[in-house]
Amino acid sequence: MTTLALTPTRILRSEWHKLWTVRSTWIMLTAATVLTVGVGIAISASYEQDRGEVSGVDPVQFLLFGTQFSQIILAVVAVLFIAGEYGTGMVRSTMVAVPRRLPVLWSKAGVVTAVVFTATLATFLVTFTAGQLFLDGTDKELSLTDPGVLGTLIGSAAGLASLALIGLGLGALLRSVPGGITAFIGGVTVLPEVLRMFPYDVMDSAAKYFPGRAAEGLMTLHDSSDYAATGPALLALALWTTTILGTAGLLLKRRDV
Repeated sequence: MTTLALTPTRILRSEWHKLWTVRSTWIMLTAATVLTVGVGIAISASYEQDRGEVSGVDPVQFLLFGTQFSQIILAVVAVLFIAGEYGTGMVRSTMVAVPRRLPVLWSKAGVVTAVVFTATLATFLVTFTAGQLFLDGTDKELSLTDPGVLGTLIGSAAGLASLALIGLGLGALLRSVPGGITAFIGGVTVLPEVLRMFPYDVMDSAAKYFPGRAAEGLMTLHDSSDYAATGPALLALALWTTTILGTAGLLLKRRDV
């Protein structure tokens, strides 16, 4: 009888199949794409340059406004990817097959990164191209070849991939789909806005480095005092992601399944 060796490639392939054989993955990725593209086209088609409330919004961030909704959907995909196994009990079979455990988490993280980054970058390129059809001659007219535009779109996709990884880490930490989703929404989208409500500069400055605000800052073509600069924002996201996934990995090794 031939025994197949347990290799990182085979673990990665297994996790890849797990993600794509679940119907909710297809549904939510489609929903995230449709929301981002649809909102981008809708606001571009209705844009009037003389409307002061949106004329000052960064032109790339303006087109990617739909990510306010799609980032939550993508995080839900990531939470389900790992916490869903705890809900169904499938995690026991997974950990029996991979007794070292950590390769499972790193493989899931690799799959989430590849899928979310690729899907969102493609979505952003489509959204940008379609939206610009309606913005010709306005102050938000841009081209992919303009300085910084493509880099901003790539950075935006990296930001959403980081948020999805944070969702994965929260799902692994809490081992609960509702708990992971609640923690993501509360910690990533709500808490920074609450901090900004306090009349203290230090609170506003700290909020810029929370994951949601840092990712939002990556979507701006031009520097803004409302967000951290690109380098610090990327560093903040990397630290948040590493800390949450690292803690999840440590507890995965120590806790019973």
